[in-house]
Amino acid sequence: MVGCWKRSETSLEDPQRMHCGPIGSSRFPHRVFWGSLTATLLIIIIALIVSGKVALQPETESSLQVVRITVPDPPAALINQSALVDKHNNIVTYHVTSQTNHTSTVLFDINHGLICYKPDNQETCFLRQMETSDYENMHVLLNESQQQMSQVWLVGNETQRHTEFLGVLAGSHVEASTLQEPLHTLCQQGPVYWTRKADGPKERLIYFCIDICFPSNICVSVCFYYLPE
Repeated sequence: MVGCWKRSETSLEDPQRMHCGPIGSSRFPHRVFWGSLTATLLIIIIALIVSGKVALQPETESSLQVVRITVPDPPAALINQSALVDKHNNIVTYHVTSQTNHTSTVLFDINHGLICYKPDNQETCFLRQMETSDYENMHVLLNESQQQMSQVWLVGNETQRHTEFLGVLAGSHVEASTLQEPLHTLCQQGPVYWTRKADGPKERLIYFCIDICFPSNICVSVCFYYLPE
């Protein structure tokens, strides 16, 4: 479309001279500029999102590592265990396989200072607070994973062994819905109870035991029994 307009009579040129030209031709370059700028910004944003996902994925995957712990001497030869170390969330999950090929789970939640025991073939979870020695054992394991060590061999004649008794407080039932992840997912299918260290069952029968070994050359047999209400 072509538009014409008459110049002002105050102009020094011929007042009757008409100027004609295409309307809006001066705005066309602006439209091209803003369209190109928008497309460029969109491409940059998409590139940043894609590169961010690619960069985060290796970091998440690399924060998870399985460390297998083996004690070569006869007393602990039947202990088959592995520890899944999650460095990003400060969580260590032990999987201990018994002679009957049943696997118990022991989860160390370092951020919340909790240990959760889930025995083989059961949905019940048992909780206790972490102590100084637990933090020390976990830090050793975290250091091992940082060195990319997937296999830890303990020296038999240097391994310290002891038994730890935990009394189950039958009246201290915990609602699984009140637990934070990953404890909630682990224990949501069954009852949850608090435990506390005790001297021993005396006349009470031991409910079950879980043997756990740490890279610090320490093996602990954790045995549970029910305390009177």
